[in-house]
Amino acid sequence: MSMFDRYRKPAVIPTAEQALPGRTEKMHVPALHTVLNTPLQAPFPAGMEQVVVGLGCFWGAERKFWQQEGVYSTAVGYCGGHTPNPTYEEVCSGMTGHNEVVLVVFDPAKVSFQTLLKLFWESHNPTQGMRQGNDVGTQYRSGIYYFSEEQKAAAKASLLVYQEALAKEGLPAVTTEIVAAGEFYYAEPYHQQYLDKNPGGYCGLGGTGVSCSL
Repeated sequence: MSMFDRYRKPAVIPTAEQALPGRTEKMHVPALHTVLNTPLQAPFPAGMEQVVVGLGCFWGAERKFWQQEGVYSTAVGYCGGHTPNPTYEEVCSGMTGHNEVVLVVFDPAKVSFQTLLKLFWESHNPTQGMRQGNDVGTQYRSGIYYFSEEQKAAAKASLLVYQEALAKEGLPAVTTEIVAAGEFYYAEPYHQQYLDKNPGGYCGLGGTGVSCSL
């Protein structure tokens, strides 16, 4: 039995009072992206923009975005919860409130935010609540964590567009959360660019097959 089994609860985000205490020590972060050879942490070059997205297990999600032209860097981590500097095991316990997410740093002169939103919607099933396929838990929820009012407006508009497309195919309502980006906690080094280091590794992403016409 894992030491975290005693914390396992239904797929409901805990309150700050219920969440694990965490720690003050920050995670060690590798200097460079193994695919893009760019920094994983700020400072990033002038003109770059950022967005954080959650679309299931972050291994496959990160690969989707590092393959997109115009993306400068990506990193996997945790956001949307309460526990400071959580570990992977703590996030998987469901008692931190965090989501498994990807930080996407992009050059808006080379790729539009709309293109990234289209990639986000089409790369997973955003109607499943606290799960993505066989991956079940609050850390697998669909989410867009924005850094500006412009990103917020674009994300909310894209949700309506994709919701309409899904409804035409008989799919249920989108459950994606769209909220301001809070603190992004980097995941353990072995998670960073995991599918580059382990090409045959697990990827649980699966879209709906419905196109998002942005």
